[in-house]
Amino acid sequence: MLHDLAFAIKVFAALFAIMNPIANIPVFLSLTDGATDAERRKVASTAALGVAVGCVVSAVAGGAILHMFGLTVDDFRIAGGLLVLLIALSMVHGSQSTQHAATSQEKASLADSQAASMAVYPLTVPMLVGPGTVATLIVLGQEAAKTGREVELATGLVAFLAVLTVALLVAPLVGHFLSPKATAITQRLMGMILAAIAVQMILAGLRTALSLRG
Repeated sequence: MLHDLAFAIKVFAALFAIMNPIANIPVFLSLTDGATDAERRKVASTAALGVAVGCVVSAVAGGAILHMFGLTVDDFRIAGGLLVLLIALSMVHGSQSTQHAATSQEKASLADSQAASMAVYPLTVPMLVGPGTVATLIVLGQEAAKTGREVELATGLVAFLAVLTVALLVAPLVGHFLSPKATAITQRLMGMILAAIAVQMILAGLRTALSLRG
């Protein structure tokens, strides 16, 4: 049973902002240009599965990974928040962060790749599950575990994954109606939301750091 709907919405909004299914539809279509509808559905399904696995691992095992390096989630909030903020600022300015996109050299090397391999790289990693996504999920996952809001975390995550999967599957249809202007507006709006979430992460980390010093 959901006890904190606001947290579930926060998880959904954070993931939607940083992965932005709407803005990534044209990218998905360009990567699968020349592929049949069946091949595109296969790529979409594989990418959705890859994103689900990446998100679950980041949210659940993030704390253990940090512990291996002698870090706590509070140490990670500031660094992760700054990373997410850089991505958000790139989105607000209408550019694509290289942290969530393949470089020009990497794109050139993909020219002869099969569609199935593109589903994993670069579509799943780094475009959807990039450093910003991982950082956000580690912080949210640890916050949920600390406050007993695992159900809310799972609800927000499952809801987003459902939306992402549908967006990828219907991308060929939506692409006919999605104008560059609509994509640009969506990207900037999501950038603003993501910037607010990043600032919240940084402030939470600073509060903890300052309270420990005091």
